Amino acid sequence: MKHHQYNADFQFVEQPKEFNKFTEKDILQFCLGATLYMPGTKVIADKIINKSMTGLTSMVMCFEDAIREELLEAAEKNVVDHFNILSDAIYHGKITYNELPLIFLRVRNLEQFRSFSDKLTEEQAKILTGFVFPKFYSRNANEYFSHLDEINQKLDVFLYGMPILEGHTIAYIETRCDELLELKNIMESHHNKILNVRVGGTDFSSFFGVRRGINYSIYDILTVRDCLSDILNVLSREEDDFTISGPVWEYFLAYKGDDLDHFLETKDIHSSLMTRTPIINAAIDGLLREVVLDKANGFVGKTIIHPSHTKYVNSMQAVTKEEYDDAMQIVHTGGGVIKSLHSNKMNEINPHYSWAKKIIAKAYAYGVIDDESAYLKLILGKK
Repeated sequence: MKHHQYNADFQFVEQPKEFNKFTEKDILQFCLGATLYMPGTKVIADKIINKSMTGLTSMVMCFEDAIREELLEAAEKNVVDHFNILSDAIYHGKITYNELPLIFLRVRNLEQFRSFSDKLTEEQAKILTGFVFPKFYSRNANEYFSHLDEINQKLDVFLYGMPILEGHTIAYIETRCDELLELKNIMESHHNKILNVRVGGTDFSSFFGVRRGINYSIYDILTVRDCLSDILNVLSREEDDFTISGPVWEYFLAYKGDDLDHFLETKDIHSSLMTRTPIINAAIDGLLREVVLDKANGFVGKTIIHPSHTKYVNSMQAVTKEEYDDAMQIVHTGGGVIKSLHSNKMNEINPHYSWAKKIIAKAYAYGVIDDESAYLKLILGKK
């Protein structure tokens, strides 16, 4: 996989690199980007083999909220059929692992996780990158990882786990701190198996009977913002280094016109988004605005529910040359304070070191662009 293939002629300062499920975790955890969730009943194997979804690099086939319980058996069969088709395509050279998106399965619960995984063969499991664990609590966390260990040992593979933090004990203030600290202790002991941590913005909203509208972000919902803030506080500290993905954006009105050039007049996309200067349309501008806030707060990538969102989320993960130059300067300087190469800021080596490492990892995954004005060119398929 390689990001931004929908705009293959774009002129990067540094090209994004290829990755696959076997890429080292230190890099791979930053590569997921826009992770497309779809029902486990969705038929998508032919599109993967034919490479017709050029922006799709990371996907989750869901056995939980996306399907009704009576469709579970059909969804499981569909997923197994996909693995067989894709495994056969790799065997016959129709597709390579580098062309296979990172595929995850969101299990329904522990019981279904155990029963479904018993049906997997070694060849089928090789198509998979990992499992997503919903309603992840301190009371069930060890059981999820224990069974993941059993699968990896039994099938001679290495599959990751991606917990979703979305439960009541995290949402409610009286239990949040203890629950997060307990989860942190458990997750630290399974750190090498956790590729990414997901957060349930929609679930958190539901507990308080609220829903963000198209014209504002999840960070405007105070009760949800506090949940997200505390998750980041506990799990994104320098010494823990968990990569946490941003919450889903629910609105998917995509721009379908051809008159794109006037969008390119927007030079500073961040400023335009924050001042609510219209760029594309309410749904896409809202998505872009929330991605900017995701990035500012330390989230990497985002859960998406519509394929049209892929290029918007992934393009915004690209690193500007100024960020990249600062990061490279920081990691290659022994200590102290130094004026940036662009002479517009100071780079403090020790305080900024963790940030710099993340910027370099994101540059590997998403590439380096000239400046802010290049974001919309990358999004809209311009050179």
